[in-house]
Amino acid sequence: MEGILFSGTDREVIKNQGMTEEEVLRQIKRLKRGPRPLSLNRPCSPGDGILTIGDSSFKALTDAYNEACSRGRVMKFIPASGAASRMFENWFRLLSGDDGEEKRRFMEELPRYPFYRALEAAMKESLREEPSGGDGCSRALDFILTRRGLSYGELPKALIIFHDYGDEFRTALEEQMVEAALHTADDHGLCRLHLTLSPEHLRTVGDHLDRILARLQRRLQLSFQVDLSVQHPSTDTIALTMDNELFRDDSGSLIFRPGGHGALLKNLNELDGDIVYIKNIDNITPDRIKTETVIWKKLLGGYLLVLQKQAASYLDMLDGGEWSPSDLARMEDFCRLELSLRPPAAFDGFTAEEKADYLFCKLDRPFRICGMVKNEGEPGGGPFWVNGNDGSQSLQVVEKNQIDTGSEEQVSIWNAATHFNPVDLVCGLRDYRGNPFDLYGFSDGESFMVSEKSHQGRSLKACEHPGLWNGAMACWNTVFVEVPLSTFAPVKTVEDLLRPEHRA
Repeated sequence: MEGILFSGTDREVIKNQGMTEEEVLRQIKRLKRGPRPLSLNRPCSPGDGILTIGDSSFKALTDAYNEACSRGRVMKFIPASGAASRMFENWFRLLSGDDGEEKRRFMEELPRYPFYRALEAAMKESLREEPSGGDGCSRALDFILTRRGLSYGELPKALIIFHDYGDEFRTALEEQMVEAALHTADDHGLCRLHLTLSPEHLRTVGDHLDRILARLQRRLQLSFQVDLSVQHPSTDTIALTMDNELFRDDSGSLIFRPGGHGALLKNLNELDGDIVYIKNIDNITPDRIKTETVIWKKLLGGYLLVLQKQAASYLDMLDGGEWSPSDLARMEDFCRLELSLRPPAAFDGFTAEEKADYLFCKLDRPFRICGMVKNEGEPGGGPFWVNGNDGSQSLQVVEKNQIDTGSEEQVSIWNAATHFNPVDLVCGLRDYRGNPFDLYGFSDGESFMVSEKSHQGRSLKACEHPGLWNGAMACWNTVFVEVPLSTFAPVKTVEDLLRPEHRA
């Protein structure tokens, strides 16, 4: 690329990242021109892009799911790299501040938090070794956030106590494992989970698993296979200055930045998975709500299997060349009605062979069924019909930073959305012959984002890969299903643990 010359040292750094010069140059090109916004057609709604599953379908879908699960086809993929420090931002400010009223309110609410008894135990143990001092609020915050006590300011969110059942505490990770036990166990009682973590949390989470695994397995009469991975360095992205020059640190070395949660596509691709559930670590309910959550997980999984089976039968016909015009018509109806695929404007003029090729291409893709909840003001993306450059339309999970916020029309469509993406989805990662898809072949590389950061006090900009459930899955077969709001219980700030849905 014109104007970019890598030194021998640069090439060595790029190689050590597990990247090629060509990939780095592509990233630079994207950073310089910026992302191309999506073109929203309209928000999805029940009956128009969002499916409502009726009670009459529950048994058939659940039976289909249970049969596949019993054969060990199911696993759970949990993005868990988030640090708890963000969750406790308000409390860090309180620790360094002097707002008496806010501190009084904190002390009143403190006993209601699920980790209160663990905090009491830590503080009691400390009193044997050192005298108490300072005001009660500052002391409590110190024991919550620092290594003097619970170390919650340094731990991953996975290891924060989310629920107190009286006879036991459960961290977010333990709750995810209990939920997995209710819907992923095979005929041998094995539950498979995969967590993606930040490198600095890998050992801490591993040690926690060593402490809790035997106890959980005895109690649940099941066994767990829990694998851990980190974001690969090859998914990092090059940084540029605000003037589009290569950003270098004080020693002159190139700087690479983590590529956002879309980088986890590599982890997902390497799972060799079949039916894979994806759910954020902080979206977990206590036991009294898990029953409804598990019912809907099985329904989503069952619907995925039904669609996969029908698509596979059509793909066999197309692959064998044994189809008729009426067969193509049924396949087109399936794509339109079941998969919400709207072909390009030129489709009606295609020959039969061209239609067959088009339908094969569209059916032979990974599947995902995404639960959608009614939007009650949570920040984040949602389900939309998106226009393609060829006149087609597809269902996409869209974040606000993917649209042209300077367009009144696009903002109006965005604001009209009625549903929200809770990141609760089930994916089919194998083709009709049972072979794993290469997921990179179904990502929209143009749905990247540009983020502004700083390094050593200097501003920089870096690319973020297409989001895992946004652009990274843009070319998957996608179905949105309305699920109850009770299945969605995210914990973005520590105060969320006081919501009614988190009372164990």
